[in-house]
Amino acid sequence: MVLSMTGFGEAVGNYNGKSLRAEVRSLNGKTTDIRVKVPNVYRTKELDIRNQVLEKAFRGKVDIAISFDAEEGDDSYQLNRSLMNQYYKDLADFATENNVTKEGLIPAILKIPNVLMLQDQALSEEEWTCCKNTIDLALAQFTDFRLSEGKAMAKDIEYQVSKVVSLLEDVVPFETERIVNLKDRLSKNIGNYVDDVNLDKNRMEQEILYYVEKLDITEEKIRLAQHCKYFLEVLHGEQKVKGKKLSFISQEMGREMNTLGSKAQHSDIQQIVVNMKDALEKIKEQILNIV
Repeated sequence: MVLSMTGFGEAVGNYNGKSLRAEVRSLNGKTTDIRVKVPNVYRTKELDIRNQVLEKAFRGKVDIAISFDAEEGDDSYQLNRSLMNQYYKDLADFATENNVTKEGLIPAILKIPNVLMLQDQALSEEEWTCCKNTIDLALAQFTDFRLSEGKAMAKDIEYQVSKVVSLLEDVVPFETERIVNLKDRLSKNIGNYVDDVNLDKNRMEQEILYYVEKLDITEEKIRLAQHCKYFLEVLHGEQKVKGKKLSFISQEMGREMNTLGSKAQHSDIQQIVVNMKDALEKIKEQILNIV
């Protein structure tokens, strides 16, 4: 199961003439950063809301917004006249000084926080229960959104990993040729700088074999194949939070590719390694968006 770090969910609940709306959205983030935006009446429950979201969001930059609309004719609202008068006076003076029309000032002022307030700021248990249930519904939709995106991401990542494995197999046909070329090149270079009369053939062969062994890429191939296998196991595992772990594994894959390329000393193998790195970069880009 793969969860995308980007997600969206919303739900609406009703309580005593109020239409409660919960909206959850998230973006990429290395850590968990939850920002809560609620009306004043829910301020005392901000920590509870944060914990409720954290239980489902796991990781990323998450915004949770709660809002409500009352039925027409609801008398639970009151106008903060002193605050509104002050805003209107300041804005009207500004409009006069700058020869700007005053049309639309009142609707704009009414949108300013705390100008329109609730008379009763007490939050009943029944309303809080309704609010929690609405948040749960929004979080369920939010999780479904993340799962849907995660499936598409997992499919693309799996393709790129299988591409690395396939490219690793493409190295095999060049290995024998690579060893022969290394030995021939070493023998030729030694012959150019060492007098053949004083040359110890057995010692030269030992040194060549030692050097060839130092450039052996078998271990790098085995480790890279193991990293790819483990990567897929984690990708399709049941754990929900796996982005960081996949990132660590991809770093190990990159190290083996770098060593493989530096040891190869064969143009065809180095081209294969370049293609492996291209696939790995695409994998890393996707991992950045995994929870």
